[in-house]
Amino acid sequence: MGGYYLAIDIGASSGRHILGSVKNGRIQLEEIYRFENGMKKENGHLVWDREKLFSNIKAGMKKCAELGKIPESMGIDTWGVDYVLLDKENQVIGEMYGYRDSRTDGMDEKVFQTVPEDSLYARTGIQKEMFNTIYQLMAVKEQQPEDLKKAESLLFVPDYFNFLLTGRKANEYSEASTSQLLNPEMRKWDDELITMLGLPRKIFGEIVMPGTKLGNLKEEVRKEVGFNCSLIVPCTHDTGSAVLAVPANDSDFVYISSGTWSLLGIERTAPDCSASGRQHNFTNEGGYGGRITYLRNIMGLWMIQSVRHNFEDRFSFAEICEMAEAVKDFPSRVDVNDGCFMAPDNMTEAIKDYCRRTGQKVPETLGETAAVVYSSLAECYAQTIRGIEDATGRTYSRIHVVGGGSNAVYLNELTAKATGKEVHAGPGEATAIGNILAQMLATGEFSTKEEAREAVHASFDVKIYRP
Repeated sequence: MGGYYLAIDIGASSGRHILGSVKNGRIQLEEIYRFENGMKKENGHLVWDREKLFSNIKAGMKKCAELGKIPESMGIDTWGVDYVLLDKENQVIGEMYGYRDSRTDGMDEKVFQTVPEDSLYARTGIQKEMFNTIYQLMAVKEQQPEDLKKAESLLFVPDYFNFLLTGRKANEYSEASTSQLLNPEMRKWDDELITMLGLPRKIFGEIVMPGTKLGNLKEEVRKEVGFNCSLIVPCTHDTGSAVLAVPANDSDFVYISSGTWSLLGIERTAPDCSASGRQHNFTNEGGYGGRITYLRNIMGLWMIQSVRHNFEDRFSFAEICEMAEAVKDFPSRVDVNDGCFMAPDNMTEAIKDYCRRTGQKVPETLGETAAVVYSSLAECYAQTIRGIEDATGRTYSRIHVVGGGSNAVYLNELTAKATGKEVHAGPGEATAIGNILAQMLATGEFSTKEEAREAVHASFDVKIYRP
């Protein structure tokens, strides 16, 4: 008790190694390593640099040894849906494709020829997104069938790194749920669906729940990083980890895990795969303790990140917020979930084009462009919350915004105004905290999820915005 726990939290744009510990009932965090991440273009496709990612994972672990802060356990979380295929020698087949790659274009129709869209939702409860693993695998089947024939196992991104560290193959539940190939009631692979789609059942491995000890580090890894510890899987899908860190134990709230994506939803004990859920585009993903994170994927701060890149990253996010607030009456709005914003060559131009096409005033400055994005996001949040309240037949009094986007003061103000609800913003490092909490719960540092969340509430500042 009282030792260090290492969260390796890898997002689409960066990764970080954060050590967590508990002192006098309060959680303490220490960031010890950070690295950049991003998709790169190779042979006309967007892919992840898996070797560089693994090298950075080990580099941050070495830093622990250098500091003399050896973790009792460690866990990795990443984004969802993406995976690698391994052959019988455990070598990667092809690339680790990124979810913004266009190879899935048209694959929804291929899937729906076998399983109609409404039937697919009724059995998986997963929102239709062209990056879901089901469409990615259909692309492999159609475009690279020899890769599927050679494949012996499918490992999602965090599963793959866990395998490299421990030698054990397993599919963690929260991550597997993003595939649109899971039975949400049983928390198991939908074998019938997999067979219907002509995918090889053997590649889908053992499903393990968050909090499972996967094993210890392999000897070669121990020697390289300078220590041994156990690897405990958190919710390896970053959304599930972020939700675990929401500092609340009642049920009177919706959450927004705000980062590159905005994941807006509620926790449920059972999935809702109804026609109403499909109509509102809600998804039933896996969470801690077998819970369901009932949510909608919203494009999120990816748009602001991309606009910032268009201006050569000369301004901080706080400065961009201030510029947007200075022109807060700018009238134009965009549908943030429109496919044109998924992976444009230039986000600023994509926003201008959208406004031009829809007969709205075209933003000219960085501040005006940001004002369009922030206002559009806040209105999308309000609309989505109305959908949740309609689907559940109840109202919620407040919104908990966690993750990096909780620091976007202007967006929080707009969200409070658009929804008419209190916004409780923080903690910013929710994903890493949730990762650490899963480890602490597995080792007995905390006895219950409720106790862990109380510690989060006591340990981190939360700022309240009122409508």
